[in-house]
Amino acid sequence: MVDLPKKKVGIVACSGEELAEGTVTRLAALKVLEQLRPNDTVTICLPLFLAGGEGDRAFARFYPTIAVDGCAERCAARATEMYSGKPAASIVVSDLVSESGLEQPRGSRRLDDAGWQAVELTAGRVAERVDELLDRPWNRRSGASILSEPAATPEGIKEATCSCGSGIPVQTVHVDGEQVTFVALPLIFAKLHAEGKIPTNGTERELLETVRIYNPIPEGAEPAYAAALLREYGVFCQKQEAGK
Repeated sequence: MVDLPKKKVGIVACSGEELAEGTVTRLAALKVLEQLRPNDTVTICLPLFLAGGEGDRAFARFYPTIAVDGCAERCAARATEMYSGKPAASIVVSDLVSESGLEQPRGSRRLDDAGWQAVELTAGRVAERVDELLDRPWNRRSGASILSEPAATPEGIKEATCSCGSGIPVQTVHVDGEQVTFVALPLIFAKLHAEGKIPTNGTERELLETVRIYNPIPEGAEPAYAAALLREYGVFCQKQEAGK
């Protein structure tokens, strides 16, 4: 496994529209994304996530996510765990409302006063979890993170431009005449190089299996993928040695 930088927190909100609590989750998530923690969060579209959105699923595999559900069904949390891994935090609006002694929200499209109170409560709780996950103390007086901004991505490493804006390092490799983009490949190369692994046939299997953790490899294409990855790793190692 490689260590990927935690640059942002993903928020996946329930998409249920039949309950007022479902509307609360979406409005609360929007408040966090646009007002409370705009620089620290990205949205994960639950319908796209369920339909196989690779960008969103990749983000949820590498970075912490917060599932915000309206009720005990926990659809957002269950979907995240099924396709990417257990969310780092799970918030349920109905539980928050009960714990805080608020009235039950009403109105699926137009919330009542209790619904808007639930929005504020939920958004505040999500913002707190974001700060905890990023380990960034928040100065409530200045409305900014106490810590400095995260370090910039190293030169030469691209960032994935999926809708979630995850910043996951990627690299494109020619495999049997086709261009294939691998997520996390620059970090995998860096990890193997730091462990002193040289680009020989003895490293080929480990390289392929590590890459497979984060990327799909078509059945029967393993030899071609392994050869291409080993070739690119050799280029990476040459550049590292030349830069010393």
